[in-house]
Amino acid sequence: MADKEFKPGISLAGAVDLTALQHQVKAEPGQAGGAPAAGGYVIDVSETNFESVVQSSATFPIVMLMWVPTDDRLFPMAQALGDAVNSMNGQLQLARVDVAKDPAIAQAFGVQGAPALFALIGGRPMPILQGVPSNEELTQITSQVLPQLVQVAAQAGVTGTAPYIEPSDGDASAQQTEPQVPAAHAEAHRLAQSGDYAGAAAAYEQVLEADPSDTLAQRERAKALLLARSANADVREVREAAAANPDDVQAQLAVADVDMIGGQIQDAFSRLLDFAGTHRADIEPVRQRLLEYFLIPDPSDERLAGARRRLATLMY
Repeated sequence: MADKEFKPGISLAGAVDLTALQHQVKAEPGQAGGAPAAGGYVIDVSETNFESVVQSSATFPIVMLMWVPTDDRLFPMAQALGDAVNSMNGQLQLARVDVAKDPAIAQAFGVQGAPALFALIGGRPMPILQGVPSNEELTQITSQVLPQLVQVAAQAGVTGTAPYIEPSDGDASAQQTEPQVPAAHAEAHRLAQSGDYAGAAAAYEQVLEADPSDTLAQRERAKALLLARSANADVREVREAAAANPDDVQAQLAVADVDMIGGQIQDAFSRLLDFAGTHRADIEPVRQRLLEYFLIPDPSDERLAGARRRLATLMY
C-alpha cells in the first residue's frame, strides 16, 4: 500500500507486554489526560456494532485501529490518525477497536496485540501496520497511505461519504452505529446493514418509484442487487464453472459479479463485453447486467466511458 514495507516498532506475537501496566491511564477518552475522543469521522467499535461497520465499508472506506485506549503510548498515533481522517471530510472513516474489551474482533483480523492498523473496503481487510510506528512511518501513513486508500476504494466502486458524528459526552457508540442517510432511504439502508440485500434492493426500488431521479438510490439498489446475487458465492467454484462453460451466459454473469464485488471492475466489463461480441443471442441479459454495473463506480470513472462505447457498438 505504501512506498515501503512497514516494520513493527515492537514485537507483539504471542507475548504479554508487561510494560503496558506502567502506561495505563484511568481517564476516559476525551477527558484530561485521556485518549483522544471519538467524533467527526472517528468512531469506536465494539462487537455490538462491528457488523454494521463491516457493511458500511461497502459504501465508504474504513481504517480500523486496533488499540487499547488506556495505554498512553498509543495516544499520539490515535490522535494523528484521527486528525488526518477528519481533515479528509468523510472520504474515510476511522473505526477504533479496544482489543482489551473486544478481543474477538482482533482475533477475526489475526491480530495478537495492539496497535494494528487495517483498511476495510467492501468488507475486505487490508493490513497496513502492526506495532507502534516511528514518527516517519506515522507521517507516511497519514500523508500517503490514507489518500491511496481512497483511490483504491474508488477503483472498487466504493466512493460514498462517511457520516459525520457530533462529539458527545455521553455514549457516542450508540449514535455511531447508524450512518446519516436520507430519510427516504432509511428502511432500505437498514435492510442492507442487516445483510438483507434482496430486501434492500426492493426498498430502494420503492424509493425510485417515488423519485426516479434519485441517483444515490439507483446506485445503492445496483449494489444491493449485486450483493443479493453473489455476496456469499464460492469464488473458486464460480470461476471454475465459468471456465468450464464458456458459452453459458449465466456462468459468465456470475463470474462478472464476483469480479465486481472484488473491485475488478474492468475485468467484469471486459468479460461481459467480450462474451456479448461472440454470443449475440445472449446480448440482452448482458446489456441489462452491464447497465446495472455502470451505476456502481463514480460517474467520472474513465472505465465507464469505454465500456459504454463498446456496448453501444455491440447493440447497433
